[in-house]
Amino acid sequence: MSPDSVGAQDSAADFDKWIASRRAELEQLLAARVAADARGGDPGRLVEAMRYSLLSPGKRLRPLLALAAAEAVAPGATIDDPIRLGCAAVELVHCYSLIHDDLPAMDDDDMRRGRPSNHKVFGDATAILAGDALLTLAFEWIAEAGLRSGRPADFLRASAALARGAGVGGMVRGQARDLGDPPPATLDELERLHAEKTAALFGAALDIGAAAGGASESEARALGAYGRRFGIAFQHADDLDDADHPDHAARARGRLGDLITEAQAAIAPLGARGDRLRRFAQNLLAMAS
Repeated sequence: MSPDSVGAQDSAADFDKWIASRRAELEQLLAARVAADARGGDPGRLVEAMRYSLLSPGKRLRPLLALAAAEAVAPGATIDDPIRLGCAAVELVHCYSLIHDDLPAMDDDDMRRGRPSNHKVFGDATAILAGDALLTLAFEWIAEAGLRSGRPADFLRASAALARGAGVGGMVRGQARDLGDPPPATLDELERLHAEKTAALFGAALDIGAAAGGASESEARALGAYGRRFGIAFQHADDLDDADHPDHAARARGRLGDLITEAQAAIAPLGARGDRLRRFAQNLLAMAS
């Protein structure tokens, strides 16, 4: 075996170890922080509904990318509780979006991650409230992270990034387009939809990590560009796996590789500090091949 192949194997093993460790930290944080107040109880089973969806098995890809971005701009720094809490906030927004997307008035899906959707277990009203609670809690976490870190300005930038990615100019806009517009007739139209509905929140995850890690302006731009390209590529890969938008499948498959190349090029200025993010991109391309 050549030295290069040994190094590649070690790199992959280190990355897998990092994923497992960070994911375990995130799971512990989510479970501990979203719990019913023992004194106040859980009226309407609201917290139970929040935990049902939030703690269901998931990849935690968005907060992992946020953490990778924070570590890329602050190499050697300790990823402390405020940084971890700020990066975890994006998972709350992602979870809220899934709960609401599954509702009968939206995509009307009865199953999510191999078990009944939130509204099938708790009813439409409680599912709506659970999503609302997760969305607002995300901004509470970022605000708390800013106060605890002693760097409130950095986390104010993170909060603004999350609002942009999740709101009327990002994910919510994409959902409105998906509900109100005809199916995309061209690949450009499909990518506009993916950029809003999916990639905007991926971009926000990288923006949050950049801010939490104290990135410079140029570093933040590079990470945001990576996130938005990665997000479109991710949705193309998901569509191909689910056989969605079959009319665009051939071109989307080719475009996926271009987007991964562009994502990796965006973080070239980071040098070796961006290696984990490159690994995320390479793994996405490999899974879609």
